[in-house]
Amino acid sequence: MTKSELISRLSVRLPSFKEEDVTFSVSLMLEALRATLEKGQRAEIRGFGSFTVNYRPPRNGRNPKSGEQVSVPSKYVPHFKPGKELKDRVNAKAGA
Repeated sequence: MTKSELISRLSVRLPSFKEEDVTFSVSLMLEALRATLEKGQRAEIRGFGSFTVNYRPPRNGRNPKSGEQVSVPSKYVPHFKPGKELKDRVNAKAGA
């Protein structure tokens, strides 16, 4: 689902809100999540999951085309861990 699809679905489910208000709310929430992760902090949405930032140390990698070794610098990557409720709902749909 893309951001625009999310906005469309929320607009249909919440007809009392203007689409501009829904767009603003979704953008505001995503920006807050983004800002929290940029600070290296953890963000949690109860019943959905948590977002954290993981550190990956530098390593030697391989260019798949040439097989040549390349140095991969250290970096921070976002990580999502689904909550129990989300896992249960996904597994209930997958088993049905």
